[in-house]
Amino acid sequence: MEIFGIPHQAFLGQLLLGLVNGAFYAMLSLGLAVIFGLLGVVNFAHGALYMLGAFAAWIMLDKFGINYWFALVLAPLAVGAFGVVIERLFLKHLYKLDPLYGLLLTFGLALIVEGVFRELYGASGQTYPVPELLAGATNLGFMVLPNYRAWVVAVSLAVCLGTWFIIERTRLGAYLRAGTENAALVQTFGINVPMMVMLTYGAGAALAALAGVLAAPIIQVNPLMGSNLIIVVFAVVVIGGMGSILGSVVTGLALGLVEGMTRVFYPEASNIVVFVVMVLVLMVRPAGLFGKEA
Repeated sequence: MEIFGIPHQAFLGQLLLGLVNGAFYAMLSLGLAVIFGLLGVVNFAHGALYMLGAFAAWIMLDKFGINYWFALVLAPLAVGAFGVVIERLFLKHLYKLDPLYGLLLTFGLALIVEGVFRELYGASGQTYPVPELLAGATNLGFMVLPNYRAWVVAVSLAVCLGTWFIIERTRLGAYLRAGTENAALVQTFGINVPMMVMLTYGAGAALAALAGVLAAPIIQVNPLMGSNLIIVVFAVVVIGGMGSILGSVVTGLALGLVEGMTRVFYPEASNIVVFVVMVLVLMVRPAGLFGKEA
C-alpha cells in the first residue's frame, strides 16, 4: 500500500521519526519557555544542560554501573542542582537588566561547559544502550514501532502536560506567575520569592537534563549534541510565542511532524523548514502563535 505515492511503511516511519524529534523539541522548548516566561532569562545554556543530562547518564553507567532507570531520576536532579548554582552565582544579579545580558552570560557558560567536556571526552560520540525492558519493537500491523521511541514520546507528553498543569492550573503556579510580576507584593504573603525563582531555574535545567537522558540511547552522546539542537529549539519557542508553555509544547510536536513530512517529500529542505515556518509566522503574528501581543 502507498500513501501519496510512497510505501506506507516508509511514510509512517518518517512520521514516527518526526514525532520523536517533536517530543524532544517540546521538552526542550518547554524548559526554555518556563525560564523565559517566569524569569525573563533567554537561557542559551539550555543546550549545554541537555548535553550534561546525557553525559551524566553515560558516566553513571560507565563509571558506577548505575542503570538507565536510576539515571532517569538522578541525572535531572544533579543537573537541576547545577542550575541552582548557576542561578545563585550569576543570573540573580541580572534580573533587573536587559535580557540581552542573560543571553550573553548563558551563551558564555554554554561554551565553557562544552569546551570542558570536549577536553575531557573528545568530540567523538559515546554510545548508551537501550534499556533491556524497552529493547525491540512492536508490530502494529501497519508498521513496526520501536519500543524505546514509543516510550520517549509517551514520557515527553506526560512531562509536558504535567508541567503545563502545575504552572497554569495550581496554586503553586499562580504564586510563580505572581512572584515574577510583583515580587514585593507576593513576599508580603510570606512567600520566599528568591527561593521560588531559584528553584524554577533548577526545574528548567532538570527538564533539559531529562530530555538528554531520554535522548542518550537514540543518538550518540557528545559535547556538541546540545549546540546542534538549541538553535532549532529557540525557533520553536519563537514560533510558539516566547514564554508560552502551551505554545512551546504544541509547536514542538507539530514542527517535528512537519520536519518528518518534509524529509519524505523534499528532503533537501528538511534542515531549514523550521526556520521557514518561523519567518512566515513572524510576518503574520510577531508575538508567535500562542504569544500575547504587547
